[in-house]
Amino acid sequence: MRVLILLHRWLGVAFCLLFAMWFASGIVMHFVPFPAFTEADRLAGLTPLDLAGVRRSPSEAIAAAHSDDRTRIQLVQRSDGPVYLMEDRTRTIALHASDLSSAAVRSAELALSIAKEFAARRHWDATAAQVAALETSDQWTVTGQYDRDRPLYRIALHDAPGTELYVSSATGAIVLATARRERIWNYAGSVTHWLYFAALRSHPAAWGRLLWWLSLIALVTASAGAAIGTLRLGIRGAAFWSPYRGWQALHHWLGLVCMIFVLTWIFSGWLSMDDGMLFSTGVPSASEIAALTGAPDWSALPRDEARQLDAQTVEAAWFAFGGRIYRREHTRSGIQRLALAGSSAASERAFLTGKDIDALASRLAPNCSPAFVVGITDNYVSVPAVPNAPVFRLVCGDDWFDIDASNGVLLEKLDPSRRAYRWLFGGLHRLDFPVLTARPALRTALIVALCALGFVFSLTGVVVAWRRLLSCLSANPDPQPRSY
Repeated sequence: MRVLILLHRWLGVAFCLLFAMWFASGIVMHFVPFPAFTEADRLAGLTPLDLAGVRRSPSEAIAAAHSDDRTRIQLVQRSDGPVYLMEDRTRTIALHASDLSSAAVRSAELALSIAKEFAARRHWDATAAQVAALETSDQWTVTGQYDRDRPLYRIALHDAPGTELYVSSATGAIVLATARRERIWNYAGSVTHWLYFAALRSHPAAWGRLLWWLSLIALVTASAGAAIGTLRLGIRGAAFWSPYRGWQALHHWLGLVCMIFVLTWIFSGWLSMDDGMLFSTGVPSASEIAALTGAPDWSALPRDEARQLDAQTVEAAWFAFGGRIYRREHTRSGIQRLALAGSSAASERAFLTGKDIDALASRLAPNCSPAFVVGITDNYVSVPAVPNAPVFRLVCGDDWFDIDASNGVLLEKLDPSRRAYRWLFGGLHRLDFPVLTARPALRTALIVALCALGFVFSLTGVVVAWRRLLSCLSANPDPQPRSY
């Protein structure tokens, strides 16, 4: 008991403010998530292709990129003409579709023009837009997902919402859009909750280890408190009794009330930093991705492939799947069309089918059952790139593979470890249980109520810790040496 009291007392003094911050910022995060740029956001800002400017074919662009591991190529329109975008394992290359010269953005004027064109498509006011900075990273682009696009031109529109756009210098693509409101609220939400300060987050290994240890020590602190609170609970007659008085008694009672929630929430928060140490990550291996894409012959693409595109197309993409090359088109009206490359016209279907996926299942893993569409109510549903696109699942023994039917991407590998992690993190930390996700208002109310209770409980710990520090600094003896 003495060891538990010492652990809880002094770790509580050190971590009580962190507990309070985690609960308060968790409420903010539920309503204002960290800025992100979805596929729907990107497509909404694209301009119809100028097909007359497409004078070189996708196969010529692939050859000019001098890379053997290309699995997809995109054709998009920019203010300076149509551009091919090609991504491999290490970099993204942009080439002008007119002459295959580099399409990297090397001037602020071009970046501003691209941003204004995007804003016009979204009906945003860009009359006062200016290039704010050319940055390697900032608070909102510090994560590794932007490494291929750095440095980034940050364009401030100076409109009413305070919109800022980030333009990739490597490709000219808009990679992020933020508004003043979400930036401000994120300092009280995600940035605080995850200690997501750019100076720290720019060192991902150090940031990850720091969060992992802080969460683990917080879990030890809470566990010691739960043990003390339970063991110190007395019974007098038919009523429970606490040996503490004042703020310490309030801390004791509130701790008993929210003990299960606090322990599971801190534990699942610690698991959020697992990064493959205890559970699998769900990231497919390079060999599994290669089995899915196959070895396409890009040189076999017809030189007139781009001529098959519709005049209303805002983006064309060619991707490898099962050794074959598919052409995907997004039209101005938001429709996706899919066909085998080289066909004279896009088929009426929009997505890959179960037959397409079953044809390569044996390459991916042995003993796979026929692919089926994952329902939106599935407990392990993956999110496709295109809204409302089907996700097919291959069940191969204990391993499940989720494949995006809109672009042939292997979204996630769900082995037993990953499926357990889904419940221990998603379920316990975000209350992502089917009975609650089907009732979003109830789930929101529970998250707010439980985090608010945890915040009040943490504040009582702050008061107790402050009084403990004052008693240590004063000459007066501690009036309650057996308390927290």
